[in-house]
Amino acid sequence: MLYGFLRALVGFALRLFYRVEVNAPFPLPDGPMMLVGNHPNGLVDPALVFVIAQRRMTFLAKEPLFRMPLIGRLLKGIGALPVYRKQDDPTKMGGNEGTFDAACSALVGGGAISLFPEGRSHSEPELGALKTGAARIAFRAVEAGAAVRVVPVGLTYAEKTRFRSQVRVEVGESFEVKPFLPLSVEQQGAAAHALTDRIAEALRALTLNLAAWEDLAAIETAEAFYALRVGGAQGDPERVRRFARGIQLLRAEQPAKLEKLRVDVTSLHRRLELLRARPDDLPVVYQPLKVTRFVLRNLGALLFGFPIFVLGLLVFGLPVLLVRAVVKATHPEKDLVATAKLGLGFVVFPLWVGGAAVAGGLFVSPLAALGVLVAAVPLGLFTRYFAERRAIAAHDARMFFLLGSRKTFKARLLAEGGALAAELEALATELGPRLDRAVS
Repeated sequence: MLYGFLRALVGFALRLFYRVEVNAPFPLPDGPMMLVGNHPNGLVDPALVFVIAQRRMTFLAKEPLFRMPLIGRLLKGIGALPVYRKQDDPTKMGGNEGTFDAACSALVGGGAISLFPEGRSHSEPELGALKTGAARIAFRAVEAGAAVRVVPVGLTYAEKTRFRSQVRVEVGESFEVKPFLPLSVEQQGAAAHALTDRIAEALRALTLNLAAWEDLAAIETAEAFYALRVGGAQGDPERVRRFARGIQLLRAEQPAKLEKLRVDVTSLHRRLELLRARPDDLPVVYQPLKVTRFVLRNLGALLFGFPIFVLGLLVFGLPVLLVRAVVKATHPEKDLVATAKLGLGFVVFPLWVGGAAVAGGLFVSPLAALGVLVAAVPLGLFTRYFAERRAIAAHDARMFFLLGSRKTFKARLLAEGGALAAELEALATELGPRLDRAVS
């Protein structure tokens, strides 16, 4: 009961904060399963796994979290297991034997466990070195008769600290642990590293691995123009990952070509950035009928929706500012900013709505208190939706005024983007057969 309630509550909060996309072409296997993921965003990462997994999961989490008042209670409530790390307290490392035994028992009983083998949350653009603890737990369970399968999950955040940014959850194909099982005690170390390397390979295939975050803007711009050339949606996660792997190959084998490509893409990206334009803004043809429909539709939205939006700002503006101020004042690490915002939101917003309901009941009527409780969530959702849609409309209107009368400038940018896309298409043909193997 508690597990299901928390799962629904956390899922609601995550989907309010992020635009969550889940790509799960492979169903989670039945029986013993170990779900492993990369770890770029604090407690948000396990929260996403908690929400998207259709099976009950046993989570492994660092032990200091269990000593935090609210989070500790939640972790214990869902049956999470503590992991004792040397950097936290070397004297407690012996406690891991009990944790490993409990995780092994869960697998032997046909259950599913989840852990993040990097061992820490971080903000580097590459997958960190993996610990061998996942492999050792898996081996222990297989030796006890469990047919354990590993499921890799890749988490990619567009802007992980920003409200309503996108997060992509990619579930990879599972694989068996048994083929990696050591044949003797002497081979245990090598076998654990072999399985850990296989997990790392699977995670790299599902995530972006960049030498520097600066590469990401160039990759996204290049991919967008390539998408315009070949058709299909921009921002396709698999294509973006292939672009990232292509950069790695070019950096190793053709650095001069990579540098020229980087200069061309960066120049185009900067000019678009000055306009605050996207590649897909350039081919747009502004026809009078479409422009008229756009104006009428947005005038109607402002006429009927703006008063409700203002009410939403008045009701929720103060708690939003409070959460932002507290997070800013406490200076959390970048990989913990979203965790701090979500954690504070879990406390501040229910208290705020509850306080407003009590005030309505005391100073107006019990019916007013009920009205506040019933209307709070729909009002908050509408306020968020209205702000998002008007931001998109404002962008489209700005592009009309900036680019609508500058056909020559638009054509020149589009021609440069087309030439870039043609060059990328040639590179895709050249490197394509090797990209699936270029994961390191």
